[in-house]
Amino acid sequence: MKRILSNPFLLALSTLVGTIVGAGIFGLPYVVAKSGIIAGVFYFVLLGGVVMILHLMFGEIALRTKEKHRLIGYASLYLGGWAKKLVTVSTIVGSVGALLAYIIIGGDFLYIALGSFIPLSSFAFAVVLWFVLSLFILRGIQAIAKTELLMDIILFIVVGVIFVFTLPHFQLQNFMLFNSSFVFLPYGVVLFSFLGLSAIPEIAELFKHTSEKRSLDNLIVWSSVICGGLFFAFTLFVVGVSGAATSQDALSGLIPLLGEKVVVLGAVFGLVAIAGSFLVLGNYLKNSLRYDYKVPYGISVAVAIFSPILLFLLGLREFIFVIGVVGALVAALEGSVIALIYRTIKEKGDREPEYSIRIPRPILFGAAVLLVLGALLKFFAFPFLNL
Repeated sequence: MKRILSNPFLLALSTLVGTIVGAGIFGLPYVVAKSGIIAGVFYFVLLGGVVMILHLMFGEIALRTKEKHRLIGYASLYLGGWAKKLVTVSTIVGSVGALLAYIIIGGDFLYIALGSFIPLSSFAFAVVLWFVLSLFILRGIQAIAKTELLMDIILFIVVGVIFVFTLPHFQLQNFMLFNSSFVFLPYGVVLFSFLGLSAIPEIAELFKHTSEKRSLDNLIVWSSVICGGLFFAFTLFVVGVSGAATSQDALSGLIPLLGEKVVVLGAVFGLVAIAGSFLVLGNYLKNSLRYDYKVPYGISVAVAIFSPILLFLLGLREFIFVIGVVGALVAALEGSVIALIYRTIKEKGDREPEYSIRIPRPILFGAAVLLVLGALLKFFAFPFLNL
């Protein structure tokens, strides 16, 4: 086990997988149940592919730059001040918003798992969860990566146990093929689920040798395949059991058929998933302020740790609202900026990267347009298109 925990590729893979598999996975069964399995598969393939391309571009950007940066720094270096300001807003609002979302749903999952043993409210559990995870952010990415690997192992074991319990209740007639009334509903949730941009520069730092850095592109592809398979399997089994009764959190709708014990297992799965994402995202925000704005270590840590809990204490506790805003903002702004940086990085980069990809301009432009249009529809056409 000690040898496994010291393997750079596995540590990096577990970090990226742990970042991607966050709170978004629990919204997938609901949107697929509403829109139909055809629409669900379409969005899984299309948006999963778009996000994988963004991850690959971001990885090459990191490898073509000698200095340590996060997206804020890369935007300033290659595009100028306007891009730096844009990404600063996106990074801070997006990171803090996502951390807030993890605190909200994490408190609910902890209450489901331990509420019958420990007389605390979901509010109190959320504060406890925040405190424990914040301690790991203080220790940095090496400690986080080793924790992620253990979390990922637990995560897949728990999912396997859930599948065993749900299999006898699985029915094909619970699936709707297509529902045009909710055809746009999966867009934001699927996109939010697949995004793991914050982990890319973090895992690049885990690789110390050239031979290790050469595997970064393979690692990104494998993480996309693993997460996509997990998302699809989880969605398939939940919808196959609960059908039209699928709940927005994916778990409460299973109680009438599977009982509270299985739901507790699901809550454990949820805790493992969001804890990993919380750790990497918190570390990413901390390092963005340190490396890109030269903010002192203490202040950058304070912003990463205390901003989300402050918003939570002030009353921002609507989970769906928070992830909706975060998903649309991050995908449109950061995805577009990454595409623009990628266009210039081939000539302006100051080091030879360990891997290089070629993306045709139509695909690059199409991906950026898709993300921007999706965000516009999310914000301005929500009541009409069920986004």
